[in-house]
Amino acid sequence: MAEEAYVYILRCKDNSYYTGWTNDLDNRILMHNSGKGAKYTKSRLPVELIYFEKCADKSEALKRECAIKQLTRKEKEKLINSHNRKDEI
Repeated sequence: MAEEAYVYILRCKDNSYYTGWTNDLDNRILMHNSGKGAKYTKSRLPVELIYFEKCADKSEALKRECAIKQLTRKEKEKLINSHNRKDEI
């Protein structure tokens, strides 16, 4: 059975967005905020989880991550505001 995964959007200190995927959301956010996450977020700390989706597996999460990264900032904000699920973690 495949391990479930998550795709997520972070708001960085400079108000930019970072999209990624993980199979351990809590730990991944801790890693980002400790400076051991992504190169992009390392210089934009702290980051805040503002959106996530649960996916069936890594493959689905990677596909969704790619799709979200193709969105404009305005489209990402619409997604975040219309389906804000960060409180479900």
